[in-house]
Amino acid sequence: MPANTMKAIRLHEFGGPEVLRCDEVPIPDLKPGEVLLRVHAVGLNPPDWYLRDGMPGIPPELRPPVSFPAVPGSDVSGVVAAVAADVENFSVGDEVFGMLRFPSFDGRAYAEYVAAPAADLARKPAGIDHVHAAGAPMSGLTAWQHLVDLGHDRPNPLQEAQHRPVPLSAGMTVLVNGAAGGVGHLGLQIAKWKGARVIAVASGVHEQFLRELGADEFIDYTTTRPEEAVRDADLVLDTVGGPRSGRFLQTLRRGGALYFVFVAAYDPAEVARLGVTTSGTQVRSNGRQLQELGHLLDTGVLRVAIDSTFPLADARKAHERAARGHLQGKIVLTVA
Repeated sequence: MPANTMKAIRLHEFGGPEVLRCDEVPIPDLKPGEVLLRVHAVGLNPPDWYLRDGMPGIPPELRPPVSFPAVPGSDVSGVVAAVAADVENFSVGDEVFGMLRFPSFDGRAYAEYVAAPAADLARKPAGIDHVHAAGAPMSGLTAWQHLVDLGHDRPNPLQEAQHRPVPLSAGMTVLVNGAAGGVGHLGLQIAKWKGARVIAVASGVHEQFLRELGADEFIDYTTTRPEEAVRDADLVLDTVGGPRSGRFLQTLRRGGALYFVFVAAYDPAEVARLGVTTSGTQVRSNGRQLQELGHLLDTGVLRVAIDSTFPLADARKAHERAARGHLQGKIVLTVA
């Protein structure tokens, strides 16, 4: 392969995993404020398949424009191969990780090289490898911006009020729904780091995994209705969302909060009657916050679980794995 080209996974149309195509394309040029990364690993996230599918679940007026051919992906870990003249905080040879240009759907991460905004990057924790680092950015920042520090002043297009993280502290009870997934397993650990008592909701196969991460209580939703088993929780982090999210309102104490990662359905009248809050936010790229997460990953306070890995050329198989669901942590593409 010529030195000025690379392999990249591209979409030439919307569709199922079969539309992911491995192409030979030029290595990207740098714009001001960017660094060129030699990609070692790419983390998969739900927006990757939303983009591939044509974003049918996103209201048309909120869908970002997409030009074909498009390279999906936002989460990367790799080594700096070149820097733009105005970039001062990174040098060639630095190991870095990041979530690129999100929420623009223009991260272009499924490739051997990617031009990355320096502001979206942080130094890769020395104590973890590229695979685990690539699994951290979007899931970790989503949990962080819901629970700890919003980190931006952009409004969420799906709600009028600005999201405000609850100051987590010892003695609080936090329920995490979908606790075994990417956002869920990191949100659980962040809540534990802050001293909260955590109730993890997932299918029974994940119980040992979640207890090892620090869950104080486990609820198998296939045998027990969490809305009947839990009362007086301070906060629910619902990483699943959807039409059944409203059932978690009754698990909260008066003054508690339901935070939803995906679009959730609930009755505003019930929210008012129960005296609780509902809120969510759109995760955004933030190198500073990622550096904080990196420190927690480096010291072992947080651990990224890897569900499975696939070579970059097998991106289709990775998306097929995602479609089967019941993930335990993250799916990651590896780049030779």
